[in-house]
Amino acid sequence: MTAQDLHSLLIEKWGYSYDVQLRRRPRKVFFQVMWRYLEQASFPMSEADYFAHLAEIVTYLNAWGAADQIQTFITKTTERPRLGKAVSIPVDLGSRASEWLLDEA
Repeated sequence: MTAQDLHSLLIEKWGYSYDVQLRRRPRKVFFQVMWRYLEQASFPMSEADYFAHLAEIVTYLNAWGAADQIQTFITKTTERPRLGKAVSIPVDLGSRASEWLLDEA
């Protein structure tokens, strides 16, 4: 997956360039599609910054082998981002989970 692929997926599904985030919780990582989007006047990133951010997120998804999982979830979900409510997708890190979820001291 590339940043452009992820952007196209978001546009095809919801019609906007939504912000995406990775959130780490104890023993879990979530990919979240936030309610803010690039086309909003108040969006805090420029278009270049937005695509650089997507590229960074996609780098993690590809390293984890989770890109297909995220793409499938977005394609099939009936949820949509709305003010104060992100679409939250648990990322299955499989056998490599311990590499990414070390407890912080």
